[in-house]
Amino acid sequence: MIRHFMIISILSISCTTFSNRLCAQTTGVGAGIIVGGPTGITAKFWTSGQNAIDLSLGWSDNGQWTTFRNGYAYYYSQSLLHINADYVWHSFHAIKSTERFPLYYGAGVDFDSGNSVQTAFGLRAVGGIEWIPHSVPLDVFLELAPVIYLSPPAGLGLDAGFGARFFFH
Repeated sequence: MIRHFMIISILSISCTTFSNRLCAQTTGVGAGIIVGGPTGITAKFWTSGQNAIDLSLGWSDNGQWTTFRNGYAYYYSQSLLHINADYVWHSFHAIKSTERFPLYYGAGVDFDSGNSVQTAFGLRAVGGIEWIPHSVPLDVFLELAPVIYLSPPAGLGLDAGFGARFFFH
């Protein structure tokens, strides 16, 4: 995890140092990492100045500790492949600042599958905050997404993540 943040920092410093023309925009395609539930890679495709499609491909560890009668504990891992796609709207005027901190919200779909876990499909409602610096083609975000699973096992879930994306123009 620290390695990922070091890579993002190096990219940010390099972009600032070596290019005066680069700036974070609300256009183009961004790719990066997300840490949390799920942890993996993320991409963002701007469709207009306020709307985008966010995608994530990652994994989650829904493990649990099991204690046996002899007192020994065992961690049982249930790794999940996690895929989600959201259509989001950005509110650039919600937070007054010289920096750009848009709030965003949207809806999408969620797909989970893994070892010893039934495949699940659900609907997501996502909300978060993003920092879009003026001088580098980067965004940093924090999001929360409740999920309603429609296929077995039906139920509720919650995804939360912190991440960053580098934008290619």
